[in-house]
Amino acid sequence: MATELKNQQCPICNERKLTLREEEIDIPHFGKTFIFSMTCEGCGYRKADVESAEQKQPCTYTLDVTDEKDLNIRIVKSGEAMVKIPHIMTIEPGPSSEGFITNVEGLLDRVKKVLQSTLDAEEEDSNKKKLKNMIKKVSRAMAAHESIKIIIEDKTGNSAIISEKAVKGKMS
Repeated sequence: MATELKNQQCPICNERKLTLREEEIDIPHFGKTFIFSMTCEGCGYRKADVESAEQKQPCTYTLDVTDEKDLNIRIVKSGEAMVKIPHIMTIEPGPSSEGFITNVEGLLDRVKKVLQSTLDAEEEDSNKKKLKNMIKKVSRAMAAHESIKIIIEDKTGNSAIISEKAVKGKMS
């Protein structure tokens, strides 16, 4: 069931073209979840977050992506979660951090796009080389030719890697 409020004032452009949306879904092995989103038709502003309907404990999830089947593993990431892909990228929580529901392949695709955008803006040759190597590693992982580790840390407990292969731990 989804609730929508249209013609709200956008916090960016101040036009009344913002749509607020709240949807409740049931994610297998995770539970009832709320998806919140804001989208402005005027300036294109977007913000989304994911929140469990139940109070959850702070947690970490670690997943070693080693084969093609792992690319389909479901990931729930709240706006409060930090995502680490060692030697590649860390996605910090904060006001601009979005929550989303995707799979490993979708997460890696997002990371690859950020790396490519950073590469396009980079002027230093040594940094360009590092970025190209990172993009290559992510691409190889997406093709199941190289293993990669994904770590999610969430103090709100609203994130998960939904797989028996994922290792769940407590945050220190």
